[in-house]
Amino acid sequence: MTATAAPPQAPAAAEPPVHKASLRKRLIPYWLLLPGILWLLVFFVLPMVYQASTSVQTGSLEEGFEVTWHFQTYWDAFTEYLPQFLRSLLYAGTATVLCLLLGYPLAYLIAFRAGRWRNLLLVLVIAPFFTSFLIRTLAWKTILADGGPVVAVLNKIGFLDVTSWLGMTQGDRVLATPLAVVCGLTYNFLPFMILPLYSSLERIDTRLHEAAGDLYARPATVFRKVTFPLSMPGVVSGTLLTFIPASGDYVNAELLGSTDTRMIGNVIQSQYLRILDYPTAAALSFILMAIVLIMVTIYIRRAGTEDLV
Repeated sequence: MTATAAPPQAPAAAEPPVHKASLRKRLIPYWLLLPGILWLLVFFVLPMVYQASTSVQTGSLEEGFEVTWHFQTYWDAFTEYLPQFLRSLLYAGTATVLCLLLGYPLAYLIAFRAGRWRNLLLVLVIAPFFTSFLIRTLAWKTILADGGPVVAVLNKIGFLDVTSWLGMTQGDRVLATPLAVVCGLTYNFLPFMILPLYSSLERIDTRLHEAAGDLYARPATVFRKVTFPLSMPGVVSGTLLTFIPASGDYVNAELLGSTDTRMIGNVIQSQYLRILDYPTAAALSFILMAIVLIMVTIYIRRAGTEDLV
């Protein structure tokens, strides 16, 4: 018997070539990201690397600095300027709480009660940005001037007696005290709290409030069970946008405070521009960044939300 020949098999179909147009289309997102990545590399990563190398150098400006991996600078800087670190965190935390207490009602009003005045109120919120940070801070020197109407009213109602007992003011003087620095921080960073809060509150479906009312919930219960939990992304975003820059600020403490109210930002500025101790200044910057990063990480985890506005 002759073996039956196997039927010829059809040649395997060649895979279709990748079209150049399709390849370019897939590369478009990467080309769009390239400018941003280059910007981060040039203006963020490279300066960070340079500052990291500066922090482990030894020497002087006259003799030159040399990388000797002197990590002792970090410990020396932290122990020497620990009061300034604690003071900065205290002032920034106090200003953040005040911004939240002042900003939440205003953001709530704009989101749910402003009506046709909403856009005007939003413009008023961002109006301070139309002038420089320095001018806004200098204005508080006039507002809190000794013998001025604001200080006179605070003294008359007994407010300064309480703040003096708390160590925030000195007698009937407000300028060059911790209270003046906190007031400046609160005013300058208040818009950073209001805008995220408004954005978060504005997204809340008002039908949820109506449903809670149909279930005989009181207004306080509606706020506690519905409004505030749904606005938590705005609360977290606003507190971060306020606390992080406030903790490193030095303008308010420089213009409204005194040597007893110096924050860590003032120390870093002095180390860079006056004492010219660049390694210590760089080490202080990295220590502050590490402390804030740890606090922010813990705060976000405890807040229970990563859906930031």
